[in-house]
Amino acid sequence: MNAHELDFYRRLISGLAKHFGPTCEIVLFDLDAKDQDHFIAAIENGQVTGRKAGDGMSHIVLETIKNGNAKKLEDRLAYLTKTKDGKILKSSTIYLRGDEGEPIGILAINSDITLSVSMEQYLHNFNATDLNEAEPEAITRNVSDLLDELIDESVRIVGKPAALMGKADKIKAIRFLNDSGAFLITKSGPKVCSYFGISKYTLYSYLDEAKTLPADNE
Repeated sequence: MNAHELDFYRRLISGLAKHFGPTCEIVLFDLDAKDQDHFIAAIENGQVTGRKAGDGMSHIVLETIKNGNAKKLEDRLAYLTKTKDGKILKSSTIYLRGDEGEPIGILAINSDITLSVSMEQYLHNFNATDLNEAEPEAITRNVSDLLDELIDESVRIVGKPAALMGKADKIKAIRFLNDSGAFLITKSGPKVCSYFGISKYTLYSYLDEAKTLPADNE
C-alpha cells in the first residue's frame, strides 16, 4: 500500500474502533510488507488479542500469500476465532484491493464476545436448547506462534505424538504443513525437522513422497 492508502485506512480503523468500543479490535495488514514479522501496519484495541502494530502474519495472511489466484479470494464475515488466552471472538476479514483487483491489504475486525457466549451457554443449559457452534479458529500473535499452531494441528490430524510417529505418520503431518503453507514461513524447515526428529535431507524426501499421496490418505 502507498502512503495515501495507509493514511486513509489508518483513519478508517481508528474511527471504527471508536464507534464499536474497546472490546472490538480493528487490524490493518499490509500485504506489501517485506518482513514476515511486520505485517500489521496499524491496530486499534490490540489488547483484545495482545497484538500491536509491527507484529507478524496471521493464518489469513498466510492463506492469502500462498493462494495461487488471490484475486478470487472472498471476504469472510462474522466467523468465530479464539485467542491464545481463551477469548472467543466474532471476526470478519475484508480484502483491500489495488487497481488490478489484487489484494494489497486486509482489514480484520475481531469483537470479543466471550461474555455473551458464556451467557448464551448459560441460557442454553437453563432452557435445554441446542447451541451449534463451529470450532473457533486460532488467532496467533506472531509468526512463531503461527508455525507452532500449524505443527500442533498436524499432530492432531495424525492422532499421536511425534515421538510415536512412524515414517507414514510423519509424511502425513508434513503433507498437512506443506498444504497449509507452513513452509512459506521463514526458518520453518529447521523447526519442523527438530520437532519430528528428522534431518533436512529427510524432510525434503518426505515432502517429495507427500506430494505423491492421493487425497484419501489425509
